[in-house]
Amino acid sequence: MRNWKDIWLSGWCIFDLPAREREISALELESSRPDFWQDQVRAREVMRQLSELKEVIETWRSLEARCKSLSELVELALTEGDDSLSSEIAAELEKLERELENLELREAFRGEYERRGAILGVHAGAGGTESQDWAQMLLRMYLRWAEKRGYRAEILELSPGEEAGIKSALVDIAGDYAYGYLKGEHGVHRLVRLSPFDADHARHTSFALVEVVPKVESEVELQINPEDIKVETFRSSGPGGQHMQKTSSAVRLTHLPTGIQASCQSERSQARNKERAMKVLLSRLLKHELEKKAEELAKLKGERISAEWGNQIRSYVLHPYKLVKDHRTGYETTDAFAVLDGEIDDLLKAYLKLTSKG
Repeated sequence: MRNWKDIWLSGWCIFDLPAREREISALELESSRPDFWQDQVRAREVMRQLSELKEVIETWRSLEARCKSLSELVELALTEGDDSLSSEIAAELEKLERELENLELREAFRGEYERRGAILGVHAGAGGTESQDWAQMLLRMYLRWAEKRGYRAEILELSPGEEAGIKSALVDIAGDYAYGYLKGEHGVHRLVRLSPFDADHARHTSFALVEVVPKVESEVELQINPEDIKVETFRSSGPGGQHMQKTSSAVRLTHLPTGIQASCQSERSQARNKERAMKVLLSRLLKHELEKKAEELAKLKGERISAEWGNQIRSYVLHPYKLVKDHRTGYETTDAFAVLDGEIDDLLKAYLKLTSKG
């Protein structure tokens, strides 16, 4: 356990409050201009940054005051030789460490879109029923995680598997920092287990792709030309009764310049399906723009860009032993069933800590 001086120094190095206060001054000056609200997208972003910076500074100042109070308590205990204060000091140190860890995680949420909700997709890899069942297990894992955090999760699209599981699913996860927490889940997830679908109970390896994109708050944000969107309607193949089977209520949208698509068939109303599909399409287009910028920066730096399906980020082993291991951070746990029940916070935090240092 660190002492209070360690906590103070590590926090000071991470947060550099004078620099944050200078940022606040600059943003407040910008927000005071008469034409500030003419660019509403920029204005909202400035106000968001201001709010977050002020919250961080207020939290840090509170932590600073508590560190000083703890210092005085330690000096009192040493001066008077009062061992009864030791447990109180230890408890306060633990609280300060937990709060500092939360503040450190916030450093990974400094991006423009981190605080937003997320659109999360799960797609079964090759392998038929095995991979489709694995995709359903992953979907349940994320739904359970969202439930435990108090986030609202709504399934936008679900394509059932042929015998079991799902071919794909899209989920709208609403809540502060949902995208910030989940962004590192984007990539290939690998499962090793004894197959429940194999009469010989042989060991199988299955793959599924998880896609995570930030939610777009308005169409103005991306300024998409309506003429660039191709709209197609078709009959729903999912659940919903005869009405959905007989009418062309399902909608597929294609952004012609990029070829990016989104579809929805979960609602009876064609208008509602189009609205949902547009939400997903805009989020995918935003992710596409972010990836283009990242690729351009990586080329300038000479970094190698991995193919999406080749980027296996995590393995879940259920046989011959229990282990979940993240290949980027090295974090691992033997409590695989707890992870599959939505206990993924430690995996998420390990990734956020790694990326915040980079």
